[in-house]
Amino acid sequence: MKNIKTTKRLITSALPYVNNIPHLGNLIQMLSADVFARFCRSRGYETMYVCGTDEYGTATETKALQDKKTPRELCDYYYEIHKDIYNWFNIAFDKFGRTSNEECTEITQSIFNDLDKNGFIKEHTSQQLFCPKCNMFLADRYVDGICPKCGADDARGDQCDTCGTLLDPTQLIAPRCHTCGSTPEVRETKHLYIDLPSIAPKLEEWMKETSEKGKWAANAIQMTKAWIRDGLNERAITRDLKWGIPVPKAGYENKVFYVWFNAPIGYMSITKQLEDELKSSGKKSFDWKKWWLPSEAEEKFIENDANIELFQFIGKDNIPFHTVVFPCSEIGTGKDYTKLYHMSSTEFLNYESGKFSKSKGTGVFGSDAKESGIPSDGWRFYIYYNRPENQDYQFTWKDFQEKYNKELIGNLGNLVNRTLLFINKNYGGKIPEGKKDEALWAQIEEKEKKATELLEWAEIKDALHTIMEISDIANKAFQTAEPWKTIKTDKAVSDNILYNLAYVIKDLMILLEPYLPTYTQIVAGYLGKKIYSSTFAEPGDESALKWKDLGKLEGLDSISETSVYFTPLDNKSVDAFRAKFAGKQDEKSSEKKENKKKTKKQEPKPVLSAEDQIEFFNKNIELRVAKIIDVKPNPEGEKLYIETLDDGSGTPRTIQSGLRMYLKESDLIGKNVVIAANLAPRKMRGVESYGMLLAGDYKDKDGKDCVEVLDVSWAEPGTKVVLEGADENAEKKAEITGDEFFSVAINAVNGFVEIAGKKLLVAGKEIKTVNAVNSEIG
Repeated sequence: MKNIKTTKRLITSALPYVNNIPHLGNLIQMLSADVFARFCRSRGYETMYVCGTDEYGTATETKALQDKKTPRELCDYYYEIHKDIYNWFNIAFDKFGRTSNEECTEITQSIFNDLDKNGFIKEHTSQQLFCPKCNMFLADRYVDGICPKCGADDARGDQCDTCGTLLDPTQLIAPRCHTCGSTPEVRETKHLYIDLPSIAPKLEEWMKETSEKGKWAANAIQMTKAWIRDGLNERAITRDLKWGIPVPKAGYENKVFYVWFNAPIGYMSITKQLEDELKSSGKKSFDWKKWWLPSEAEEKFIENDANIELFQFIGKDNIPFHTVVFPCSEIGTGKDYTKLYHMSSTEFLNYESGKFSKSKGTGVFGSDAKESGIPSDGWRFYIYYNRPENQDYQFTWKDFQEKYNKELIGNLGNLVNRTLLFINKNYGGKIPEGKKDEALWAQIEEKEKKATELLEWAEIKDALHTIMEISDIANKAFQTAEPWKTIKTDKAVSDNILYNLAYVIKDLMILLEPYLPTYTQIVAGYLGKKIYSSTFAEPGDESALKWKDLGKLEGLDSISETSVYFTPLDNKSVDAFRAKFAGKQDEKSSEKKENKKKTKKQEPKPVLSAEDQIEFFNKNIELRVAKIIDVKPNPEGEKLYIETLDDGSGTPRTIQSGLRMYLKESDLIGKNVVIAANLAPRKMRGVESYGMLLAGDYKDKDGKDCVEVLDVSWAEPGTKVVLEGADENAEKKAEITGDEFFSVAINAVNGFVEIAGKKLLVAGKEIKTVNAVNSEIG
């Protein structure tokens, strides 16, 4: 095994175009690189993972024109959308930057000047397609037509995705402007070209060695060999645009660099962005050249410590630019830039019966996933479990439901929940003493070794399947040991299996942290542990569990109270998702704008006297403090949140509330609130609700409807809410109806919550409101 103390892992994922919301297929590369980066950090490698939005080029210029914005305004707007989506998916970039920055300009121009100095830049007057209607030369990707090689009618000006042939726009049959559909005309223009044929011998020599040593993906090897075999051509690196990096050469003041020349250089510039940010903030920084051009770095590597491995994660449509164009640009400078080591390239992820479509809004986009109510780790699991590594894969809602329910919940969730709950229920939360089950751990350790070896080469899907086999083995061991029986008949057997399974779960959380970063930290928390997680700018907790802790049966003592994190997807929900994500994005947006106003509860008004209300409340209505530990939108109810609560009983409680239009999830999580605890269960939009959260209405200074939940942060979950002078231990009715609950009027009066003039108390303290000072509480 290689020396992980000296090897450094430099990781990039394909730069997403800034001017669209990414869909699940686009997300594969960022998420894949995230798994690998998290693994490398836990494993002990010095790791750098950079990505960012690709912002220059015709696509941005044209989109800005359509949206009546400047290119800069458009990029600023979409960059925040991208960043928000990737944050929600919990992608731990060391830096997610942008290509429209001074660092990218500086480095791109430097590489160009070196290529020019070394004689690898040629000047040609060429014929280029010009759209008279748009009054502009058309960039390659903004020309559509018929492929001259295979006849596909959806070829682009730079490449045919159907057969993979590299094209020039003028080669297309029946070309048309992508923007307006008009037939372009051929005009002459002068451009600069990189002399790929002159660099090809060195490229081929490098490719032969590196593709084997770095174990490139099969499709990357095949496509690169085909390019070299067919002969490389000089390739234009300038364009007739305004939005781009200026060309530092006389006579080219009105042109910019072709986006595919400078986009891969963006990886370098984003690394430098991180360096500059750390320096400006006073944090410990570094020299970006340490990662990309070690021989010129101010911060020199110590002797024999310069082994940098560049892992790049891309889709198959981007292979040639990363295995030919970018390496040729580096080689041609004559400098020893860090070049590709391992290429992890995937096939396409398609949607249902067709393809994801940004223009038609077909499929699940990042913003849709975020609003679906399904945790981000659920989406991550599905994408990794079905990562299209050797062939295209079709996303279907039926398949998503099956993998989510059977694998994520039925396998992993089942093991975690049944084991930890059994320990809590039968051992008072203390992990019993036992000894290592050698036969069980022989199987586990074999799978752990295999998963580690697979992840070393970014075999992400196979590694996940191997890890899930560990969970399956552990589930079968639980079933075979039958602790629910042996705890009564042969307690040593029960003790021993639960002791071993607690440590298997610990190992699973380490193995799965790269895949499920939120869920694994929650489960590790039940064990009283943290899983190591860090970025370059934010070093992790060194006491947290790392890869080196796999197989260690030490350090666990007890289990805290647990709750169920993933809930099954039923058929009705899946059918609703399928229908919802088949339409256009603008239709979805219109749907989201409906039902903005809160509908008042049409419950019976109180008909009891003040004295009777007090008596009825004291005998029948149980209010209790509960802590909100999780909040998810109900995918079938636009107004509804599904809240998981700790009500002090030891069993998580699920309720629903119509607060989605008024409060963010972050406004609710962690709050200690008041609930009606003995309301009869009520099914709302497919989910059973066991109680009701109490809140009051008010209007803000602009007249907008707002809601304030009752905040009782000083009281522990499970604390009862009583009226002044009432017996806190009085028995209440086991279950009441909604009509019975609303027969008593609870109001905020001058900021004090009361019933018929008597104040509600929690742990001897009055409940107060801040904004809903004179309001009905319900």
